[in-house]
Amino acid sequence: MFFDAKEFSKAADILDGLVEEVPEQVGPRLLLARSYYHSAQLRRAEDQLRIVVERDPVEHYARLMLGRTLERQGRDAEAAPHLRMAGVLAGDFPQD
Repeated sequence: MFFDAKEFSKAADILDGLVEEVPEQVGPRLLLARSYYHSAQLRRAEDQLRIVVERDPVEHYARLMLGRTLERQGRDAEAAPHLRMAGVLAGDFPQD
């Protein structure tokens, strides 16, 4: 509902409490990271995404989001490995 209304800060407020209640679940943490990303809270998004990637290194969407978050902060060199890994995990292999 908050995503549809583009009220990402409100969504982050709600999701932050949920993540505290169930810190082991990936879904709420990814939604929290998306909320932070879309509300330009990029460091917070990065922190949440790094937790997901640390716990589940093959979570391709978290890798993609982390890469995009780093790019948006102008940290292209740090973003590149995450974006490559996301592509490989999603089955996007470069054509020779």
